Amino acid sequence: MNGTLYEFPKQAAFGRVLPKTKVFAFGKVTRRLRDLFAAEVERIVWQFKLAPETVNLPAGTGVNEIQVFGLELKAGIHEPNEDLLRCIDNAIAFPIFFEVTAATPTTTRIKVVTAFKRPSEADSSKWVVGDYFSTDWLPANTARSPLPVALNLESLYEQMLRSMMPITPRPGESLQSLAERHQLIAVKQRELAKLDQRLKREKQFNRRVDINAQLREVTAQVDALMDGRTL
Repeated sequence: MNGTLYEFPKQAAFGRVLPKTKVFAFGKVTRRLRDLFAAEVERIVWQFKLAPETVNLPAGTGVNEIQVFGLELKAGIHEPNEDLLRCIDNAIAFPIFFEVTAATPTTTRIKVVTAFKRPSEADSSKWVVGDYFSTDWLPANTARSPLPVALNLESLYEQMLRSMMPITPRPGESLQSLAERHQLIAVKQRELAKLDQRLKREKQFNRRVDINAQLREVTAQVDALMDGRTL
């Protein structure tokens, strides 16, 4: 998967710690989520705000700003919990790229995690957050790349998202369609995992044959979705 880390303009630096209580104030947060934040998140830093006044790009349709949050995991936590990311995304009315860091006694790693996020068609004051996807874990000192050249913030957001998606775009495919296809792949992969578990438990030969046939069919569907072919 793509491992790009972007170099953000100095004038876009925000650099403010976001207290967890601020996240909780924007909606109903369950006790489970509060406990997860306490157990797994060391600190949330609002690192960069990509806006017309900070990156010299006009706003685009549905994208007035792009936020970059630093999420520091506590010792012993090796992956960000997507429920926590979604809680933050639901609290902040802008697209967010999370730069997640995890430290060990010998090294610090970083990965970028994000989801396609858009205003709701039914209620423009609310946002729809899709499935999450990420880069691989990288050394924290990995060299960063310049931001993509873009005409507006919508175009910048689209290019940043597309660079992280591990699937081949179809000719003329919109970002929303690409994100929905990525989400369908995740559904199919979960279906494959369940079929695999069924196969391991099943003892009867004829049922194993049926499950294997289903596995081949769903695998073919995933392959087609991944490389851009139609089903």
